[in-house]
Amino acid sequence: MGDVTERFSCSKLLVPKGEPIFVKATWFPTHFHLAVTDGITAWHCHPSEEEVKQRAAQWDLPVSEYLNLSERYLGLQQPGSVYALDDAGDGHKRLSWTFEKEGMTLFWRWKCLLSPDSKKSNVEILDFLMGSNINLSDKVVRENELFEKMKVEAEKCLTQSERIANERLEFESEIYAKFLGVLNSKKSKLRELRDKLAKPENTEKSPEEEDTDKTESFDEESDFDRSDEDPQKDISSSSKDVMANKPSCPKRTRRK
Repeated sequence: MGDVTERFSCSKLLVPKGEPIFVKATWFPTHFHLAVTDGITAWHCHPSEEEVKQRAAQWDLPVSEYLNLSERYLGLQQPGSVYALDDAGDGHKRLSWTFEKEGMTLFWRWKCLLSPDSKKSNVEILDFLMGSNINLSDKVVRENELFEKMKVEAEKCLTQSERIANERLEFESEIYAKFLGVLNSKKSKLRELRDKLAKPENTEKSPEEEDTDKTESFDEESDFDRSDEDPQKDISSSSKDVMANKPSCPKRTRRK
């Protein structure tokens, strides 16, 4: 189960005194293993789960957080952190590093025992570094190939985009030209209609039209005048006219 969850790291750390050191680490869920070398001599640190638990408790941290912080600072050199590999007596060394947390400088360290076979330990570290370097090189090559493919595709897309943009401009120019032609034609027709409507009508009429107008005016006026007369007056006048026009009968002479 631990083999499935283990992680590996190997970093080059600069120390204030002496040559740089290489730290190869294997990280488990509850503990870790370290292999340290200066290129000649190798050391190892294999704390137990209980030792890691006690060390984490001293800093009021859960084991998982303690291991994550340790992996962060030993898996890759962090700016501002001071690393050291000091003598611990009997050929052993003490690996230490510092980091800032909540405004305080924390100092963590672990004792590394002298490896019983430094040559073997160095070979293991070098093999791991070579394997990591090969994997990283392969990854870089694949990434470069993928980048080149993406670059070619991007250039194709850019060319196609420019062509589409040019075609769009040509299409819009053609459409605008046709639209302006139609619009100008409509404006011309509207001006012609406006000019026709703006011309004064011919007020001169022919004599026949004038006579017709006068006759119609006279008849209309007569009808209008007659309509204004008193109907009773019209009846009385008519009766008088009838009586006046009635022939008078000769008076008879009465004989005596």
